[in-house]
Amino acid sequence: MSKASGPGQAEGGRSAQLKHTGLRPGWTTGACATAATTAAYTALLTGDFPDPVTITLPKGQTPAFALAAEELTDAYAMAGIVKDAGDDPDVTHGALVRSTVRRLPPGSGVVFKAGPGVGTVTRPGLPLDVGEPAINPVPRQLMRDHVALVAERAGAAPDVEITVSVDHGEEIARSTWNPRLGILGGLSILGTTGIVVPYSCSAWIDSIRRGVDVARAAGRTHVAGCTGSTSEKTVVAEYGLPEDALLDMGDFAGAVLKYVRRHPVDRLTICGGFAKLSKLAAGHLDLHSARSQVDKGFLAELARAGGAPDALAAQVAAANTGLEALRLCEASGVPLGDLVAETARAEALAVLRGAPVMVDVICIDRAGTVVGRSALK
Repeated sequence: MSKASGPGQAEGGRSAQLKHTGLRPGWTTGACATAATTAAYTALLTGDFPDPVTITLPKGQTPAFALAAEELTDAYAMAGIVKDAGDDPDVTHGALVRSTVRRLPPGSGVVFKAGPGVGTVTRPGLPLDVGEPAINPVPRQLMRDHVALVAERAGAAPDVEITVSVDHGEEIARSTWNPRLGILGGLSILGTTGIVVPYSCSAWIDSIRRGVDVARAAGRTHVAGCTGSTSEKTVVAEYGLPEDALLDMGDFAGAVLKYVRRHPVDRLTICGGFAKLSKLAAGHLDLHSARSQVDKGFLAELARAGGAPDALAAQVAAANTGLEALRLCEASGVPLGDLVAETARAEALAVLRGAPVMVDVICIDRAGTVVGRSALK
């Protein structure tokens, strides 16, 4: 989403941060599954696999993927893509993501199945129902969109079964948090933009600092630290901030706060997923899942302080995920999202140590809906 800068201006925003790190981005499992599905469905309808196969990502990028495996029969077509995570230390880098597509009766629509190496949801609290294959909503929609395009070109009805599998995925998943979340049997098919943004701690923290410098040089008095593309869209919708006022802080909330403490701006908005910002509320400045976890006991105490009875607090403490804890409280009228946002703001102000910066915090869910916000102070 980077735009050309004017004469003498430094480039700012999320794209400039990535360019500044010198790190190579990669592709999500969702993008790979979409490419494999597009190739397989094309072959099923035409008899030929496009290789490379090109897809369109949510932000308009059109990457091409070489096929690593293909199979065509009268009953189905299968295509496989090797995931390239770029310079990100991703456990799924090099994994072979396969999609097998079969025709279904007219009116069936698109049905998703978990093949070998893709997990199944067995516990509540995730954005998918129990029993569903662990293929997240955005990759599902991306695959539906590409199936519809292929079907339209061939004059066919987009009624298909898509089975996504990952070679050795069950083994790889043991190195992820899937088993603890109740996703059993393999990996999740993930991705909101289709692109894996690589995170070298030192390089990304340096890019955050550069982003603050660019915003200040451009005269921006309000900047936003965002955990990802969905939170970035939220603050743009809320405040109309320009690109060079957006800081892709990722998991490095502490890096943003410490640098803004030394190089103040009038106002800092922190926006991110409820679960991540619950970690900031609990005092964690590094929000990465490998270095901090959602503390459901902490959330239970916040809920109790917000009026939750003991029985509800016990449910929150036993919740599978932060999202489940939030939904339990929402159903009972306890504003856990606001409580997390307020507490996260208090933690941010403590790190700022009296620097002349007003702070507000916005918590969102996976769809980008605001589920909690603090006052501005």
